[in-house]
Amino acid sequence: MPSARGGNGRSRRLKNEINVVPYIDVMLVLLVIFMVTAPMITPGLIELPSVGQASEVVTKPVEVQVSEDGAISLRVRDAGAEFEQINSQNLVTEVQNRITADTPVVIAADGRVPYETVMKIMDQLRSSGITRLGLLVDQQPNPEQRLN
Repeated sequence: MPSARGGNGRSRRLKNEINVVPYIDVMLVLLVIFMVTAPMITPGLIELPSVGQASEVVTKPVEVQVSEDGAISLRVRDAGAEFEQINSQNLVTEVQNRITADTPVVIAADGRVPYETVMKIMDQLRSSGITRLGLLVDQQPNPEQRLN
């Protein structure tokens, strides 16, 4: 019976090394494939709307204005409409008297009004069933707030 040592008396050992040459070949083939196909792929372009492209509002929104001292005023945003001072307890009923199902309601608050106050007003209106609710922003920056 032949011995496991081989013909010249030395023992054969198993190699515990990984042959990386085939892996390098595969990586080079993948690199070539990606280099060839990359110019053929057209990137998807997404056109986001800007404020200037927004459609005109069909219905006039009801504006709830919160001044710096916490006073609440209400008006329908129409030409020549004046703000009407209201009590915060009557806010929901006054707004519901002025809106229909598709009338939006916007909240315009002074920059120095605490955020918590604005959120309380928004919660009051949402809990009463008003779903078309938003925040009004000033599109023209204040010259005093511009950075130099």
